[in-house]
Amino acid sequence: MMARYLVYTSPARGHLYPIVPTLEEMRRRGHEVVVRTLSSEVDLLRGLGFEAVAMAPAIERREIDDWRARTPIGALQASLRGFFDRAHHDGPDLLRAIEEEMPDALLVDINTWGAMAAAETTGLPWATWCPYFLPFPSRDTPPFGLGLPPARGPFGRLRDGLLRPALFAVYNRLAPELDAVRVELGAPPLREVSGAMVRAPLMLYMTAEPFEYPRSDWPESVHMVGPGIWDPPVEAPTWLEDLEKPLVLVTCSTEFQNDGKLAQTALEALAEEDVNVLVTTAGVDPSKFTPPPNARVVKFLPHSPVLERAVCVVCHGGMGITQKALASGVPVCVAPFGRDQLEVARHVEVAGAGTRLPAARLRPDRLRSAVREAMSKKAGAERIAGAFARVGGPRAAADALDGLMHGRGSVVQPSQDSRQSGDRRNAG
Repeated sequence: MMARYLVYTSPARGHLYPIVPTLEEMRRRGHEVVVRTLSSEVDLLRGLGFEAVAMAPAIERREIDDWRARTPIGALQASLRGFFDRAHHDGPDLLRAIEEEMPDALLVDINTWGAMAAAETTGLPWATWCPYFLPFPSRDTPPFGLGLPPARGPFGRLRDGLLRPALFAVYNRLAPELDAVRVELGAPPLREVSGAMVRAPLMLYMTAEPFEYPRSDWPESVHMVGPGIWDPPVEAPTWLEDLEKPLVLVTCSTEFQNDGKLAQTALEALAEEDVNVLVTTAGVDPSKFTPPPNARVVKFLPHSPVLERAVCVVCHGGMGITQKALASGVPVCVAPFGRDQLEVARHVEVAGAGTRLPAARLRPDRLRSAVREAMSKKAGAERIAGAFARVGGPRAAADALDGLMHGRGSVVQPSQDSRQSGDRRNAG
């Protein structure tokens, strides 16, 4: 049965680009796809052959300013407040889009909290996608947000038991703001922010174990499909082919996060190393940097052809670039600045796929050592690449959406580690 899907994104390229391969697979199967997204990407999507319309301007005007916060908790609260401010606009915007497009089903970005609430009220089949680690409580994992290592032994479990309610209380301080939006849109109040993340019958979770920590208590709606790897169709520069030394890619966040310190420190740290260095500054002005002879600095370059030649990626820990690198079997050195990046950095370290260097400790000598160590972790990166490939990618995501349309639902298949963990717990 062919269907018309309305896809609603947050105003972030890091959320739009990962879902593009799934949308292309859906269209290949004969489904119609229309996208509401940030205005700067409408022409790009139309060039790919999709119907695309810009979201309401008020949504894009509310920028996320969590980079101004001085603590991880403060950054988390700033992010949530920004998302909830947008929710007053993205919920009604989705309802208007439904009236205009007459879709058969909805696919909604996990960061559009008003749109998710509105989707609940429509009676249409609907799903979400989550391109970052899901901040949902689990008895098997550390409490989310601080980048803590997995618990070991009774003291680790005690740590998690004490911190988990405290950290999720930070989320729930803003629950009244979210519930006000939900009630305004006709959805029930929840009193817990985490509950709103898993209201959809299906979530396309764009990662895989063991990069994500194994759990025995995943919500049944969560379906891990691996990362969506996609770059805008831009021709790679010819000078890439002329590089003779190993290539280190250094990249900043596509959404401004004031992480230019990472680029500058990397240029200094690697100036005398026997490598070529490519820095893509993204949200930072590239003219601020003076590269040494072994380096180039550009604002943007498609990462896929670069990763084919890279021996290491140095980044802020955005889920997009981190998973792109690991999917190519390239180890990562992560210097997290905030948001979910503390968690990403820790997951990279625990997976043995790279190294972690907190942004507060960034110095050329430390970064140089961390990059050298990361380059020795290629086996771990290749292990994660294999795990990503096995979960199925866009085909698995499209299969899950087809199952939703046919009323079959979608249930995550726990890893062997998760099942064994659950079996041990039940036996105890």
